[in-house]
Amino acid sequence: MANVESLGLRVRLPENVRARHGKTAGTVAQRLADFHALWRDDEVKALWAVRGGSGAAALLPHIDLAMVRERPKAVIGYSDITALLLGLWRGAGLVGFHGPVATSTFSDYSLAQWRKVLMDPQPETRLAMAEENLQRAETAPQFRPRTLRGGAAEGRLVGGNLSVLTALVGTPYAADFERAILFLEEIGEEPYRIDRMLTQLQQSQGLARAAGLLCGVFERCEPRGSEPSLSLAETLDEHLVPAGVPAVYGWSFGHIAQQMTLPIGVRTRLDPGAGTLTLLEPAVA
Repeated sequence: MANVESLGLRVRLPENVRARHGKTAGTVAQRLADFHALWRDDEVKALWAVRGGSGAAALLPHIDLAMVRERPKAVIGYSDITALLLGLWRGAGLVGFHGPVATSTFSDYSLAQWRKVLMDPQPETRLAMAEENLQRAETAPQFRPRTLRGGAAEGRLVGGNLSVLTALVGTPYAADFERAILFLEEIGEEPYRIDRMLTQLQQSQGLARAAGLLCGVFERCEPRGSEPSLSLAETLDEHLVPAGVPAVYGWSFGHIAQQMTLPIGVRTRLDPGAGTLTLLEPAVA
C-alpha cells in the first residue's frame, strides 16, 4: 500500500486479500469474487497484483469477459500474472501491462518507464534499456545484452514468463505469436529446463512464426551442480537463432529491479541496433 500510495494513487483492498489456500491467496472462488468486485467498481481504474506467486491461470475459465470488454481497466504485474494478462488479451482484447508488481522495488528507471506507458500516452513511445543493468553486466553475465540475430522487426507485443507461457500451451489462453514480438523472461530454471520449454513452444507453434524474439534478463538460470550442461547462452542460441527472425537477449525486464513496462497487444518496433523498443500506438486511452 505504501508503494502504491507513494505514486499519489489511492488503494482499495479486496475482501479476501489476506485469504490463504495452500500456496495461493485464497481459493479460486475467493480470488474470482475479488476480481469481479473490483472490476464492477467504477472507482477502481486498475488492478495491480501484489506479487506474482502462482495459480492465476485457474481463474481464466471463470472470468466474466463481457464485463471486462465493457469496462476496460489496466491490469499490471508479471511472472505468474502472465496467465492473467494473456487470458484477458485472448478473451477480451484487453491490453495488459507486464511490469512491476506492487511489492517490487520501485527504482527510478522502473517508475519512469511505468509512468511513460501508463500515465503519458503518446502516438509513439520509445523504451530504452536501463543504464543500471548495462553497468551490472560488467560483473553479472546474465545482464549482458546480446544480439543473437540482427535486424529490426514490427509486431504486436506478446509474451511474459516462459514457464507460464509453456503451461498455457494447448489451452484457449496460449500466446499466439504469429507475426508478434514475442518477449520472454525467466528465473531459477536451469538450461535443460529452458531447453524443454523452448522446445515445447517450437513444437506447438514454431518460433519462426514470430516477427521478433525479445528476451529479458534470465536470473539464476545457469547450470547448477556437476551434471553436464549447456550454458544459458548456448541454449538460447540453439533455439532462437534458427528461427531466422531478429532475436535479442538481456533487455530490461524480468525478475529484476530495473524493468520496463510492456503492454501486451500493442504494436511495437524492435530495433536491436539502436537498443530500443518503440510502442507504435498508445497503450491507454
